[in-house]
Amino acid sequence: MAATGVLPFVRGVDFTKNDFKDGKFPHDVADMTGLRWLRLNKTGLENIPPEIYKLKKLEHFNITRNKVENLGEELANLSALRTLNCRHNKLVDEGIPQEVFSLEDLQVVDLSHNNLKEVPPELEKAKNCIVLNLAKNNIEMIPNQLFINLTDLIFVDLSDNSLETLPPQMRRLTNLQTLILNNNPLIHAQLRQLPALVALETLQMRNTQRTLANFPSGLDTLSNLQDIDLSGNDLPRVPETLYKLTAIKRLNLSSNQISELSLVIDTWVNLETLNLSRNNLTALPSSLHKLSSLKKLYLNSNKLDFEGIPANIGKLHNLEIFSAAYNNLELIPEGLCRCGKLKKLILNGNRLVTLPDILHLLPDLETLDVRDNPDLVMPPKPSEMKKTFEYYNIDFSLNNQLRLAGAPTAPSTGQSPVHKSDPVARKLRLRRRRDGQESEKVLKGMRDVAKDKEHMPNLEEEVREPLKGFRDVLRPKKWNEHLQKPQLDYSEIFDEDVGQIPGITCWEIENFLPNPVDEDGRHLPVVCVKSSEAMNGKFYEADCYIVLKTFIDDTNSINWQIWFWIGERATLDKKACSAIHAVNLRNLLGAECRTIREEMNDESDEFLDLFENGISYIEGGRTASGFYTVENIVYEPKMYRASGVKRIHLERTEPNLVHLDRRYVFLFDKGMDIFIWTGKLAKGVTRTKTRLIAEKINKNERKNKAEIRMEAQGTESSEFWKALGETPTAFVGECVPDDFEPAEPHMYKVGLGMGYLELPQVEIPHNVLTQKLLDSKNVFILDCKSDLFVWIGKKSTRLIRAAALKLSQELCAMIDRPPFCSVTRCLEGTEPQIFKTKFIGWDDVIAVDYTRTAESVIRRGADMKVIMERDKMKTDLSALFMPRQPTMPLEEAESIMQEWNEDLDSMEAFVLEGKKFVRLPSEELGIFHNEDCYVFLCRYWVPAELPEDAEEGEEEEEDLPEEDFKCVVYFWQGRMASNMGWLTFTFSLQKKFESLFGDKLEVVRTHQQQENLKFLSHFKRMFVIRNGKRKLPNAPEEKPSTEFFHLRANGSPIATRCVQIQPCASFLNPRFCYILMVPFDSQDLKGVVYVWIGGLAEHEDAVVAEKIAYKMYQDNFTIQMISEGEEPENFFWVGIGGRKPYDKDANYMKYARLFRCSNEKGYFSVSEKCADFCQDDLADDDVMILDNGEQVFLWVGRKTSDVEIKLAFKSAQVYIQHLRNKQPDRPRKLLLAMKYKEHRKFTKCFHGWGKYKEVKE
Repeated sequence: MAATGVLPFVRGVDFTKNDFKDGKFPHDVADMTGLRWLRLNKTGLENIPPEIYKLKKLEHFNITRNKVENLGEELANLSALRTLNCRHNKLVDEGIPQEVFSLEDLQVVDLSHNNLKEVPPELEKAKNCIVLNLAKNNIEMIPNQLFINLTDLIFVDLSDNSLETLPPQMRRLTNLQTLILNNNPLIHAQLRQLPALVALETLQMRNTQRTLANFPSGLDTLSNLQDIDLSGNDLPRVPETLYKLTAIKRLNLSSNQISELSLVIDTWVNLETLNLSRNNLTALPSSLHKLSSLKKLYLNSNKLDFEGIPANIGKLHNLEIFSAAYNNLELIPEGLCRCGKLKKLILNGNRLVTLPDILHLLPDLETLDVRDNPDLVMPPKPSEMKKTFEYYNIDFSLNNQLRLAGAPTAPSTGQSPVHKSDPVARKLRLRRRRDGQESEKVLKGMRDVAKDKEHMPNLEEEVREPLKGFRDVLRPKKWNEHLQKPQLDYSEIFDEDVGQIPGITCWEIENFLPNPVDEDGRHLPVVCVKSSEAMNGKFYEADCYIVLKTFIDDTNSINWQIWFWIGERATLDKKACSAIHAVNLRNLLGAECRTIREEMNDESDEFLDLFENGISYIEGGRTASGFYTVENIVYEPKMYRASGVKRIHLERTEPNLVHLDRRYVFLFDKGMDIFIWTGKLAKGVTRTKTRLIAEKINKNERKNKAEIRMEAQGTESSEFWKALGETPTAFVGECVPDDFEPAEPHMYKVGLGMGYLELPQVEIPHNVLTQKLLDSKNVFILDCKSDLFVWIGKKSTRLIRAAALKLSQELCAMIDRPPFCSVTRCLEGTEPQIFKTKFIGWDDVIAVDYTRTAESVIRRGADMKVIMERDKMKTDLSALFMPRQPTMPLEEAESIMQEWNEDLDSMEAFVLEGKKFVRLPSEELGIFHNEDCYVFLCRYWVPAELPEDAEEGEEEEEDLPEEDFKCVVYFWQGRMASNMGWLTFTFSLQKKFESLFGDKLEVVRTHQQQENLKFLSHFKRMFVIRNGKRKLPNAPEEKPSTEFFHLRANGSPIATRCVQIQPCASFLNPRFCYILMVPFDSQDLKGVVYVWIGGLAEHEDAVVAEKIAYKMYQDNFTIQMISEGEEPENFFWVGIGGRKPYDKDANYMKYARLFRCSNEKGYFSVSEKCADFCQDDLADDDVMILDNGEQVFLWVGRKTSDVEIKLAFKSAQVYIQHLRNKQPDRPRKLLLAMKYKEHRKFTKCFHGWGKYKEVKE
């Protein structure tokens, strides 16, 4: 017990869904001697706790959905008991104390859903009982004596038992309003007692074996009967007596054998719900439209067809639900779509062919279910209702994007024929005419004009009035006429009924706002501070007050006087706010008095007369200043276990090594240090979201002074282990059970009355907390098992705040919790981030693009909404509308290569062997390996520039300036090579070059197949890339394997490369040349080399392929030039793995384009890669768009954000729409390509496609 002294004043508490199994029930409940109501629903109890028997004032006791078998004899000692609710337990006949029914005040008895075999014998003594529920038991008979004394019953539920008859004494229940008899075998019961129940409103006889023979007669005399349930019986038609019930509102006749309805159903003018499902109906009566109040009509599983639904059904103007699933409908009447309030239309499981066009015009339609109608063709939507192109506040329509790109807009394709008459538009016009007739508007206007003329006094005044208004417009306003009363909502500051009752009202200033001082506050013993000193003339020296006097003046009108009192030691914010809010109070009341300033030790006599005992001062201040105060805050170390992907759940744990789990992310809050520890098996998205939560904690609660430290399992810093108080260890196992589920949150609303407290629970829909559950006028306690929060609304009174804090301490102490659980006080508007994470959609980090890097979050912030507003959703899709770069002709390429090679003075090549660079042998120049690194030192001549004033031939040769040079070092890294080569170069060879060439040196780092054209030109199209590492000079000979090379140029003949690929015949293409080396197991002849020339290959490519073959395979190899179709069977097809079908053209080379979609610039943009793109251009954190002339692929990397994927998808759609106008003869289809699952049609656009380079973590 927390010893706060509030428990005796608690009048009610709701412990629903707490875990009280195994003796965990709080013993402190016995101290709640004033308890009036108690709820222990779903708490796992097996017996009634003995503490309950001590609550002598208990009136309402709910213990539903537990495992209680015996209520205990001592329950009868609760003499004030009014309600006993024990449904959904395991009660047996012996477990119910008979003395409890002798309690005079007992009114509600609910023993449903138990194991009772008979009605408790002493139940007849509960003479004041008005509610009796014995449903879902095994009762076979109702004793005759039961209803002799219980004549005040209003509600009786006897459903789901084994009753065969009902006692005739039931006719004595003349006050009974609800009778439920469902699921009882009452086949022999005539139920003649029912007509005597004159007050009956609800009668439910579902599955009671009713037929026309045993149907109770005389029901038409029950004029109050509104709800009847006769479903699950054996009625062949509707009993005639039901047609006479004019007051009926709900009628359930489902699951019977009804085949027709009478035309006299028009007597049900008040009927709102009619359920006729699972019958044999083939048609509905034509008088159905007279049920003007009908809202819900259920006709599922009948035999209705189009003719069976009357055409005038559209006159049911209040119809909201029409359900006719599993019938024989091929069409539905157009009149059904004229029911303007229709919200749900259920037509699944029929034979629908189409639906009326005006279906789209239903304004309130929410649900349309037409599943399992295979031949259904939906009617077209009106043009004004078609989906817009806006997405993420971006207009993705083609014309808008072309306009932004500066390109001419696309003309109409003419694919949609223009009809001369639009039937949908015609129906819209007819509907508008029907809703409001134009002629009626004209007549109404003429009548209004006539009325105005009758009230005109004469023509002279008629002329004078407009002139007067004209002069008023021209007359300039005075200075005081420009002043306007500010439009402030004072109801957020003061109560609505302030100043309406004569007397004195006082407010104190706290945190910039006035808090009312309640005169009756001193009568509440739960308040820890005296709240009425100011009402007695006792003021704190460091506080400020507003005093309002309300009185009746001489004219019997309410009048006011307003003072604001300023303490001698009050802070500046209190002084200013007291004056400001005094004026606000005057404006709210509309008072004509002025606000009077009263200072400490200088009060006026009129102010002193307000207090009978005069004024006295109390040293110090009671309220807090609104300004920040410098104080050393001591932060409690807290550790939270983060789980989830879409929504992060933070579960508080004890901060020690034992509770770490390698499957989770942990947030360890040490105040000025926030550690985020990530287990090896934790998800990256969870880690990123947890970091964003830590960023918000730092920003909102630490004033950006805390340091966020990212810790990964196995690489933790010493500061982390020191903060945790543990010794460093590399092993962290799994301590959280696999079936662990977080505890359900419980939210209590603190209620305060005259001398009592209540703690009811707030119903949480679907166990999901939302911000709208909180109310500014109240205080709530949020119980999360390992964390307890007290949320204080802005408009809550000071008394209820103090009471809530004490109650939270008691609640924390009385229920079984972890020892580290603590109570956190949360003021509205300044809630901690941990509290906000308990609610869905409250300052959630869901709107943030989580795949952004930590650097971009630091640079641009974590709130995506602010970023999007600042960037105004800028997008750049102009690259999609630019024409494709044309292929460079061979003559132009040779000219450029010659020019660049003329400038080249010398080129020295080096290769990394081990840990140092050595010179590359000249015979290996141009042959690269994808696991090695190379360095090329190129010396270029820089032509001298003549002076501007020098004329040609004027200067002598010795006077000309000397030619200069420039050195460029190209570092080439294979795609499978590690970065150690680059580090070795920067610390060794680069420093040597810098010392030699100084400022004339330029270093260019390039990767495989991403080389610039100038570098490639030095190899004159003889650029070979082999797999693996380079063979060292003294290395032992390895057994050779089949080698297969593909010669191809991308975009320009300069970018010609011969790349080694997997030997497979499916990679052949007549557009290219290939080199195949088949090894022999012989010392004289190492193998045969085939240079395969495709039937569509260029002659220049064949020459280059031949030169490369002779360069790579010089000694002991036979080189053969073969054309497509002349391949030898013995070695070529065997060496390449056998014949396989391959493409017969390479048209994709004319259309291939690669676009990159990214938001790294701070906004979404699309940029095009050059024509010489490769596999490594596929960035794992971006989305790529590839066009191969037939398909457009959307390639998605593993680290791509959801925002980028959605925007890229829209961009690809715009691109396809644009190509439909530019290239109508080549339509494209949009396909998805996931990383590691690319289709051959995707990979063939990339030269040398292979495995992805994986970076080891």
